Formats: sequence, structure tokens, C-alpha cells
Amino acid sequence: MSALRSIVRYGYAPFMMLGLIGAAYWVVSELVVAQGNPWAYLWLAPLLALAYATAFASEKIAPFFDEWNDHDAHGDMPANFIHLIVYEMQSINGVLLIPLIVWLFPFDAGVWPTQWPLWTQLLIAFVISDFVFMMMHYLSHRFAPLWRLHAVHHGVGRLYGFNGVMRHPLHQVLDMVVGSLPLVIMGMPIPVAVLLGFAISITLIVQHSNVDARLGPLQSHFSIGRIHHLHHVNWGTEGDCNFGLLFTCWDKMLGTFHGKPPREITAKDLGVDEIPNFPKSYVEQFLLPLHYKPGQGEPERYKAHAPETPAQEARRIVDAAE
Repeated sequence: MSALRSIVRYGYAPFMMLGLIGAAYWVVSELVVAQGNPWAYLWLAPLLALAYATAFASEKIAPFFDEWNDHDAHGDMPANFIHLIVYEMQSINGVLLIPLIVWLFPFDAGVWPTQWPLWTQLLIAFVISDFVFMMMHYLSHRFAPLWRLHAVHHGVGRLYGFNGVMRHPLHQVLDMVVGSLPLVIMGMPIPVAVLLGFAISITLIVQHSNVDARLGPLQSHFSIGRIHHLHHVNWGTEGDCNFGLLFTCWDKMLGTFHGKPPREITAKDLGVDEIPNFPKSYVEQFLLPLHYKPGQGEPERYKAHAPETPAQEARRIVDAAE
């Protein structure tokens, strides 16, 4: 078992980021672009399903925390599955809107290097998107209106394969507009946009999965594992760091990179400290931004259903004795 665990730890990220994205690249470049078969895009769906299956299997073999694998105890699978469907449907709709955006913004398509190899165009698109998403992520922690939407992503008490796509639909729309619109206006072709969306989905799975992935000397260069765990801690503002989608270079330039947590992160240290009783249902999470006011504690509608904490119980007993 130890040998298998080592294989998963060191092979998980390369298989997902290079193997599956490479397979998607082959599908798009050889079947769609070279053969002119747009129906071949449908092969990306089973590749995405394989990515989730790989994540869930790897989480069983080499988890960070065994507690995070207890789906029944957390009770978040139904809502997160809906998040997955909404996220992927919005991503597909974003690609379908590209022709409309091009029509609305008829700039010279020559700005985009369409004559370059497809893999080069994908790399350019991913690097630009990584930077833009990082800045959008940073701003989402700085401005209350954005944070109220982004808090839906941070409210979870664990990280596992589905958490990467767990976000408020409106916040996803903002991410897509800010991150993709400049590329589309520049003339990014649809095949590159499809590959970019697939690559981002795989990155989110790897970034949030409960897999003790080992990257060797590259560990501090990618926002995966412990580096991203620190971003999700419920230690007040201590999690306002490591905003990168994949690369940590932007955080290092911005001064928001922290390679090691100030203290050990436990399985219970994730979430939003102001909302310890984060709602489990998709509808309640969708409506959360309407009730949550940053800096004013947990919304009353969730407090009413919250179990009494040990500190609250002690305080009640003391007050009763007095």
C-alpha cells in the first residue's frame, strides 16, 4: 500500500495536468482542427469524468486528511454535484457566446497569433487567464460585494475533488467575463477557448482535491496542496494569500505568497470563521450573499439552526449560576 501511495502522491498531478490535458489537446488538434469534426468535442466529457474519478480514487489512496473523505459526515455532496452541473453548463455557454462577442467587438482578429501552433496559443491563453483570475481572486477578498459571492466557495469545511467548481454562479460569470473577454476580443479561436476551459477545470480539481500530491522542487511554484490549504483556512485574514489559480509567481510579485502556514493546518481549520454553520443546500448557498454581511458575524437565519458550541455552553452555565 505504501508503494501505491507513493505512486499516487508523485504521479497524480502530472497525470492530471499533463496526461489528461494532453489527451484533450490531441482530441481538439487532431479530430476537431485537423479533421474538421466539431462533434469530437464531446470526447472531452468522458475525459473530465475520468479526471473526477481519478481524483476520488486518489483521495482514498493518498489523502491529506481521512476526515475529508467522509462524505456522509459533511453532507455536501448533493449541493456540490449541482454546483458541478451549473459550473460546466455556464462554461459551455461561455464558449457558445464567443461568436456573439466577436460580432459585438469586431476588432482585428490578427492580434491573436492564430498562425502559431495550437499548444503555444493554449499556453498563452492559460498564462494570461491565470494572471487575470488571480487578480480577480485577490479583489474578491478585498471588496465586500465580491467577497459575499466568493464566500460561497470558501464556506466549505473540507477540500476534495468537487470543491473547485463550488462557487456562486454570479461570481463565475464575473470570472468568465473578466478572464475570457480580453482573450476573445483579441481573437482567441474557439478550439483554444475549449481547451482553456478544460485545462482550468482540471486545474481546479487538482488544486482542491484531498490528495497529498508531491511536486518535489516545483512545490513552491504551483498553488497546489498545502499552499492552497492555507488560502482556505478560517483563521480570520490569515487566509488572504496564495490567490493563484495555478502559478505562484503572481503572488510572489504581489507579496501575497506564503509557502508555509504559520502553524499546522488541521482537518477542521477550513471555512469562513464568520459562518461556522455554513448552509449545506444549494439553494441556501445561492441565497447566502443576500443575508451575509462581512464583518457582522454569522447571518441570523443560520444561527437559529446552529448547535451550541462548547464555549457558548460554558458561558450559558456561568450566566445561569450567577
